[in-house]
Amino acid sequence: MPTKKQPAAASRPGRRPELLAIAAEVFAARGYDATTVREIADEAGMLAGSLYHHFASKEAMADEILSTFLTGLRSSYDTVLGSGLGPRETLEALVTETFRHIGRDRAAAAIYRTEAAHLATRPGFHRLADARAAVEDPWLRTLERGAADGTLRPGPEPRLTARFIGDAVWGAASWSGPDAEHDPAGLARPYLALLLDGLAPRD
Repeated sequence: MPTKKQPAAASRPGRRPELLAIAAEVFAARGYDATTVREIADEAGMLAGSLYHHFASKEAMADEILSTFLTGLRSSYDTVLGSGLGPRETLEALVTETFRHIGRDRAAAAIYRTEAAHLATRPGFHRLADARAAVEDPWLRTLERGAADGTLRPGPEPRLTARFIGDAVWGAASWSGPDAEHDPAGLARPYLALLLDGLAPRD
């Protein structure tokens, strides 16, 4: 759960990123629907009315958190896709970049994992559906490319395989307890070993 912040002046310059970070932690811990503006304001040490000087609504805060996170992830994916790597290497790089972004902003990643699908259907999140597609399509396209040249075996349904892979990666954003001690950025290598080499013993 987020920890209480000391009261601070609502008008302090540069508070917007700080307030978004606080909101992200509250959303991740309590869930978007269960979180109120007053709870976010309490964590920020300010009155709920003062929070509205920075953001028009709770929806605006969550939309900005998710859009900022996905824009950064999409930029990393674009770099990977434009690097000329083969399908297997591209898949490895996509996994690595995803874990890196989870490690950089675990709260936003957790919100994306647990909330994005249903938030994307709501009026206040008009940017989210397109942003989700932009970060999910590269997985599918990479698997299809690998199947075409024989370097990957995505199974009979590449879209389903892409979802399995993505769900397994994003799950690290919601780890708690002893598992949370693992840095998500360092999980790419063991995850890729399982994904690409499997659990079966080698001859």
